[in-house]
Amino acid sequence: MTKKILNILMIIFGIICVCGIVYSLYNIFNWKKDVDSNKKLKIDIEKKIKFDEDDNKLKIDFNALKAQNPDTVGYIKVNGTDIDYVVVKTGDNDYYLNHDFNKNYNSAGWIFADYRNKFDTSDNNIVIYGHNMRDGSMFGTLKNILKSDWQNDINNREIVLVTELGQYRYQVFSVYSRSAEEYYINTDFNTTEEYISFINEMKYRSFYDFGVEVNEFDKILTLSSCIGYGSDRVVLHAKLINDAAE
Repeated sequence: MTKKILNILMIIFGIICVCGIVYSLYNIFNWKKDVDSNKKLKIDIEKKIKFDEDDNKLKIDFNALKAQNPDTVGYIKVNGTDIDYVVVKTGDNDYYLNHDFNKNYNSAGWIFADYRNKFDTSDNNIVIYGHNMRDGSMFGTLKNILKSDWQNDINNREIVLVTELGQYRYQVFSVYSRSAEEYYINTDFNTTEEYISFINEMKYRSFYDFGVEVNEFDKILTLSSCIGYGSDRVVLHAKLINDAAE
């Protein structure tokens, strides 16, 4: 190989390296911009959420939230994590992977429910998704549920979901990680036997025995996010323990 050819190859290699660095910096800049944008949006949304000490319930201004985004269906809070977000739902499970609450393009997306859920008390399994963001936003702290400290803290075992029908409390009965699949996000069951089989499988998968009984009459809440590597998902299941009127 002549010196001239070697110099040309070195120049090409240098250009490729510079392009790679520029591309990486561009992605980092956009990622931070999207994360910061969602943080500001979350602060604005929190103004529409109040805690009523008299009846120990969250008061959500759904009229204001739906005026801002008609896709609003609820609000979720998970103790022992930084998850306290308004939940949206649209006609598919793709849109809010890369759109924020204001429907602007955002790589961090937003917290959204499965498009098959109805939020009319008929859902056997309400499924809610969010990205595992490196800064801990969205469902970035959902992976806390895999830690023994989280599992052993009884204060973490109830999840609050507020919809226009009222405030619901769910009791955690299963936490685990698993490769991405369709089974655990099933929202519709053809028979009681099929639903019982589903419940038993979700309990069997749990990394921790919460000692919670779940039967065919229970309604379930499922939270799902990528775990940060490969196609694995971190998953939580909880059963409904109150009527919204309580």
